[in-house]
Parts: sequence; structure tokens; C-alpha cells
Amino acid sequence: MILTVSANPSVDRTLELATPLRRGEVQRAGVVRAEPGGKGVNVARTVAAAGLSTRALLPARTGDPLLAALDDLGLPYDAVPVDGEVRSNVTIAESDGTTTKINAPGVTLTAAQLESLSTLIRTHANGAEWVTLCGSLPPGVPEDWYRTVADALVTAGCRVAVDTSGAPLRAAAAGRVDLIKPNEDELAELTGADAAELRDSLSRNDLRPVVTASQALVEQIGGSVLATLGARGAVLVTAAGTWCATPPPIVPRSTVGAGDSSLAGFLIAQTRGASAPECLRSAVAYGSAAAALAGTASPTPDHLDLSGVTITELSGAGR
Repeated sequence: MILTVSANPSVDRTLELATPLRRGEVQRAGVVRAEPGGKGVNVARTVAAAGLSTRALLPARTGDPLLAALDDLGLPYDAVPVDGEVRSNVTIAESDGTTTKINAPGVTLTAAQLESLSTLIRTHANGAEWVTLCGSLPPGVPEDWYRTVADALVTAGCRVAVDTSGAPLRAAAAGRVDLIKPNEDELAELTGADAAELRDSLSRNDLRPVVTASQALVEQIGGSVLATLGARGAVLVTAAGTWCATPPPIVPRSTVGAGDSSLAGFLIAQTRGASAPECLRSAVAYGSAAAALAGTASPTPDHLDLSGVTITELSGAGR
């Protein structure tokens, strides 16, 4: 069982444009999609498509369009009732793969609703292989909530993965986390590295600053770091070693949800007993496959190009 938590789920609406986005003008979308979203939901969808057991935990009232969409997919979930409708996020996807995403704030959670969600997580965490804490936090939720949940799960012997940003990410990284999945900007924020320097080094195919920052973060959280770097692939740092992966060639359609698929790909491989570098291979193959699909569609094993992912050991790099 891979349990996913989406504190701020969404219905993701994607508008595909045949021409570049022109601000201030009227344009017509060629394709319009509405799909259940939220990082944890995306992870669960990908895990389910791979044939593994999963369950999505989220706040949403009975009859919400998001829950109806999950029912249509047959995705297992449990929801804590809330007072409003789950937010809708809008993605504008241009023909060259450029995506512009506009996210709504989400439904405010009361203290009682948040405690119900925390109780739901603890209940379902028993026997779970992984618990993933994913995405932004909605209004009404303390910035350190993921950290509080992670502390309880780690104490209970659960493995915890975190994929969020901003203050919730900083708080989550202040204690034990088994896996954290930052991009280069989030990695810089967590370690005090210069984000511009990281991006510049990546543009020159120099991974050393990313590796150094990831190694520092591994020491901080006591777990592993999967740094996803978009079209440049990813870096995995564990206590045992460091590896990088370059993705197979693709024609990008939408990068929204690609990072979520990368996390799912890593957890799928890890749950099946793969080695660390093969978990990295799976993560990059899944992320690349997702970027080649429209909207936030979840890749299936048939979409993967595992052999097209190149793995390089970097152990000892960065120091």
C-alpha cells in the first residue's frame, strides 16, 4: 500500500492552445480537459495504473465533482467532509510544451476538520509501505502541519515521503523524512544555496552544486533526496551513494504533474524491491512519460521508456 495525502486537492482543468498564449487577447482552446488533481491524487493515480495498492486521503464533501471523478476512475480514497467545493486549477498548455498554471487557494479547513484528516492518516498508515505528504496546504492549516504528521508517522515506524514547497517544505525538512523531492529552486531554499547559481550550473551540465546541496539535505533529514530537474533529469542522493539520470527524448505536451509521476515512479520501483539507481531510472521514466501526455494524465507502464534513461553514478561528487 502506498498511501497518499493531498491536503489541498483540486479539479485540474487544462486548455490546449494551438498557438502561443497572447496576453490580453481572445483565444480559443482546441482541447479542454478536466481531471482529478492534487499532487497526492496524481501519485495515487500513477501507482494504481502500475497495479499497486494505493489509497488517496483528502478533504472533500460528499458529492464534490472531484470525488465523482475519482469514482469514475475507480481510485480508492477516503475523504473528510469540508464546507465548500474543492478548488479548480487552470493550466494553459501551448503547442511547444510551455505550460502556465493558475492555482486557486482551496477550501479553508477548520481545526476539527484538520484533526479528522490527521486521524484518517494515522488510521490508514498502519501497514502502508509509504505515506506521501503532497502539495500545498489550504487556508486554515498551520505551515508545520506536514512536519507534525510526519513526526507521528515516523514514531509509528512508517516511511514518509514529502513533496511540497515554501514554508511547509522548510518545516517538513526540519526533522526526519525518508524521502524528499525538491526541484532546484526548492533545493536552494532548503539548503541556503543560490538558486540562480544552481540553474546556471545546470545549464552548463554541471551537477556538482545540485549534488552538494542534496548531500547537505540528506544529512539534515536523515533520508534520501530525489532532486527533479525537468528536462535535465534527476539526481538521487542516499546515505549509500549518489546517481544522476538523463531522460529519454520526448515531445513535451504538459509538464503539469510530471514531478508527481516521478515520485510515483520512484515509490513503485522501491516498493518492488529495486535498487536505488533503478528507482531513479523508474522516476525519470515516469516523469518523462507524464510530460509527453496531455493535461495531468497519468502514465501507465506501457508509456515508459526505461531503456532510454541513462544512469550515472556520482558517488563522491560535490565534496
